[in-house]
Amino acid sequence: MSAAPPPEPPPQPRASRPSFVPKAVGLNCPNCGSAMTLRTFSNAVNVVCPGCGSVLDATDPKLQILQEASQKQHPTLLIPLGTRGKWKGAIYEVVGCQRRSIIVGADTYSWFEYLLFNPYAGYRYFTEYEGHWNDVTVCRAIPKQIAGSIKPKLIMGDRTFTHFQSATAKTTYIIGEFPWQVRRDDQVRAKDYISPPFMLSGETTEQETTWSVGEYTSGKDIWQAFKLPGSAPSPRGIFANQPSPFGDKPKSVWSNAALFVSLALVILFAAYVTASNKRIFSESYTYSQKPGQEASFVTPVFEVPGHTSNVELKINTDLDNNWTYFNFALINEQTGEAYDFGREVSYYYGRDSDGSWTEGARTNTAVVPTVPPGHYYLRVEPEMSVGAYPVHYTLELDRDVPSVSFFFIAALLLLLPPAFMSARAFRFEFRRWQESDYAVSSGDSSDDD
Repeated sequence: MSAAPPPEPPPQPRASRPSFVPKAVGLNCPNCGSAMTLRTFSNAVNVVCPGCGSVLDATDPKLQILQEASQKQHPTLLIPLGTRGKWKGAIYEVVGCQRRSIIVGADTYSWFEYLLFNPYAGYRYFTEYEGHWNDVTVCRAIPKQIAGSIKPKLIMGDRTFTHFQSATAKTTYIIGEFPWQVRRDDQVRAKDYISPPFMLSGETTEQETTWSVGEYTSGKDIWQAFKLPGSAPSPRGIFANQPSPFGDKPKSVWSNAALFVSLALVILFAAYVTASNKRIFSESYTYSQKPGQEASFVTPVFEVPGHTSNVELKINTDLDNNWTYFNFALINEQTGEAYDFGREVSYYYGRDSDGSWTEGARTNTAVVPTVPPGHYYLRVEPEMSVGAYPVHYTLELDRDVPSVSFFFIAALLLLLPPAFMSARAFRFEFRRWQESDYAVSSGDSSDDD
């Protein structure tokens, strides 16, 4: 949403400049007789009567009427005409305001543009839409276009701006004085390009194209600078060039996460290098479901040497379209301390209309995390369906086995914060671009952004 840029003021002598704005000139409207104040002196081209809304020729001593009064409604200005404040090191006075509108589909969007003047610093203006403010100045150069992009891009200075929206902007209300010819119902073809917090706006008429650049500004800062009563309206929604509240935080968080994941990889590598991964027991058995047969048994005693570490039990079977459940207890022979756990092994396969299929696996693994050194034995109690074929299986116990599970858990925990922040940042940008010419409709399957 761009604004009609005022022309550059004539060069001023670099003499000693006072810190005040010179006194305004009083005039009367030739249409209704209302008193008016001319604040920009010879820079004014048009002045709008605050009483009847007539557009007058400020260059004519008799204030010739250029456009008859037709404004029936006078909106409340957030910054009244004549308000002064120090902005960017100079004292500016609000001398004019216009409301402009665009129509997008069935919706009409309107915003206000407050023209500011300082006789030595020239003109600038504030634009306001739904509590979002921009500080706008006229560009002294013409942007360069970049070819070969889906969204047109322009370069101005050291910034690249991406096309956001094009629309026909219509002036629906004017008040105050302006250094250019302005009328109600004036229309321009406006194109907005963004590089948050900046917006580059081009406005084209039959005579020319002018460019201006706006910087997203806090309403609170404007209220403080111009000593306005109350507080600035809270912004609603997301504006085109509104800076993302996340900024470069996702990038920084991702960098930190990558660093810690790398450290976790180093720890994992060290664990693999230093782990003994020693086989301490291996035996093969056969089990069949027979009535009256005791299923449980104990293995010979074996030693778990060295320091306290994990113990991994591997179960290898020859199951064929069947299942077996194993109840285990790893028991310390000296203390009687037991570690109870169980594992199911199942393996099925077949063929149907979709082809061959398999389900499950003939092997399974169980890990007891911390087992002190000592002499141990296993109590084993297998179960399976009655009438099933006997299952042959091997039990293998390894001590101090390196595990990657801690790495994946640590990596997941480390990557969750940047992923969550990136998702929120993406949602912010998505909502921003939903207000542009590149909005994604509900029927689209992909996002252009």
